[in-house]
Amino acid sequence: MPASRLHLVRHGEVHNPGRVLYGRLPDFHLSDDGQRMAIAAAEHVAGLGRDVEALRCSPLERTQESAAPFAERFHLEPVLDERVIEPTNVFEGTQMRRSLMNPLNWWHLRQPSVPSWGEPYVSVAERMRAAMDDLWHTTEAGDAVIVSHQAPIWITHLSVAGLPLRHDPRTRRCALSSVTSFERVGDVWREIDYAEPAATGGAVDVGAV
Repeated sequence: MPASRLHLVRHGEVHNPGRVLYGRLPDFHLSDDGQRMAIAAAEHVAGLGRDVEALRCSPLERTQESAAPFAERFHLEPVLDERVIEPTNVFEGTQMRRSLMNPLNWWHLRQPSVPSWGEPYVSVAERMRAAMDDLWHTTEAGDAVIVSHQAPIWITHLSVAGLPLRHDPRTRRCALSSVTSFERVGDVWREIDYAEPAATGGAVDVGAV
């Protein structure tokens, strides 16, 4: 039997005093609040009363740290999966608002439907779907958790819902340490729940742009 349910969990708040778009850059860790958010996400999933039998996460520090409370609570060893990593972005390492004021950067915004500033949405959707399919079929029973990032989770939501992948990053419904849950019937994924168990009102760094 395959898994019963798959939860995509976004990482907690990152310590980012420079307010840069960190993307795949190393050494961006959870803030103290981010660690509490990650614990809240794990407690929420545990509170569902379901067995969690598999745990994967992006190889970036913030997702590994956000997976740690799940590993502790469910006695699992998280497996790193490159397929659920943050998309590439030409603005990585910059302050986005300042970058957009520079006319030399406007060329990167020429095709927002792709998007032209980074990895195509279609590519993100395909690698996320491959990771989900793989984990679903290799989890013999119970639920599975993938700790990932805002963009991949939101693009997965759009793909599963059959909606256009083009979107404004500022409008994503994917809060810090949120949990987006899916089930699969045959070859068809369906989203069954979305929860925001962590208090994020005081967050300084909320991601996106």
